[in-house]
Amino acid sequence: MITRRRLLASISSAAVGATIVDPLRLFAAGAKRSAKSKTILLRSAWDTVNIGDIGHTPGTLRILEEHLPDTPVILWAASLNDAIRDMLMRRFPKLEIVQGKLDEKRGLVEPQLQDAFARCGLVIRNSGMGQDLGLFSYCVANKIPFGIYGQSYFPSFVEGEAGKHAIELINHAEFLYCRDGNTLKTLQDAQAKPKVLEFGPDGCFGIDVRDDERATAFMKRAGLEDRKFITIQLRTHTAKHKGKHNPPLNPLHPTPQNIADDERRAAVYRELITGWVKQTGYKVLIAPEVEKEAAHNKRLLFDPLPAEIQANIVNMDHFWNVDEAASVFARAHTAVCHEPHSLIIALANGTTIIHTFSEFHSPKCWMFRDIGLSKWLLEFDSTPASRMLATLLAIDADYKAAQAEVQKAMKFVAERQAATMQVVGKLVQS
Repeated sequence: MITRRRLLASISSAAVGATIVDPLRLFAAGAKRSAKSKTILLRSAWDTVNIGDIGHTPGTLRILEEHLPDTPVILWAASLNDAIRDMLMRRFPKLEIVQGKLDEKRGLVEPQLQDAFARCGLVIRNSGMGQDLGLFSYCVANKIPFGIYGQSYFPSFVEGEAGKHAIELINHAEFLYCRDGNTLKTLQDAQAKPKVLEFGPDGCFGIDVRDDERATAFMKRAGLEDRKFITIQLRTHTAKHKGKHNPPLNPLHPTPQNIADDERRAAVYRELITGWVKQTGYKVLIAPEVEKEAAHNKRLLFDPLPAEIQANIVNMDHFWNVDEAASVFARAHTAVCHEPHSLIIALANGTTIIHTFSEFHSPKCWMFRDIGLSKWLLEFDSTPASRMLATLLAIDADYKAAQAEVQKAMKFVAERQAATMQVVGKLVQS
């Protein structure tokens, strides 16, 4: 587990090339920002077709609300739809939302973004894997304080000349909270020195949005009883957005090796599902963490199962918003997932988890080790279905003890959230 040592001080004075806005506008924006220095501009809401890309936002907003209740927050959303916007506004009725892009050559083109930057005292890039440096370059060039919250990076982020440039930029950050210990070590080894460099959980851990009405209606239709079903979710090498080439995790045209890997992993999950049903008589909900997986779950997990096992399986044929998902996870026995964010949402709602991870998704998998849940962290390709089933049955054998493990982990998460917000609070309240 990550220790509480840390904190690498000092800011790099290296010159960093970036887009410079008009000096008069910069002066005016700076004056306006000083008068409104408590406002936070949160860059988040990365996508609408992935539980994690949706969940980061309400989770981090809830953490900010709890610890900094008098601090206004503007959400700079990368991608929204009506359902997600409505969910956010129901839970955070005072939230202001802006959209628009930061143009590498022209800076902030949209007036609403110009206004949001002018009013903010701190820009926060929320949890994720994005390695784009445009926002950091803009903030450095225009002397806007910024921080990075609950982030993971591949080692390639700090390699070569591009890596040197990345380090120069993040050395200007007020804080950089790494959501996993491997990312933290990568940055420490690369001599990254933002003002604060520590472990800080993924913002999604703060999530508290729920849609109990929709969830219970779905469960009634599906014949799912509280704590008598597990959820299971596979991640395939298939395109995330139709017609868009976005490799390597989501290739438009999977390679023969991609296809073989998907089929092999699906076979392991089918064996796990079969063992669970035979051993317990409980049901299984196959659900998508990413919208694209609904069809692949049916093809790879549900359809090949024998009819007597299918009778205990519910294959969700649609994608759900994160509030409905949270309400279902809160009633599940255990969430088993190839990706981490459904599991974060389950933990935040008191439900046990098993992460059958693949590290090529990123080092974010190690966050569960870092909060004390190593026993439920199983590498997919080296773990047979028999061991996955044994881990699941061990949870079932003493479920109260397993739930206590969840509570202990979430207590540590809450402590780290509070510590991160002390740093944020000092920046916006000084």
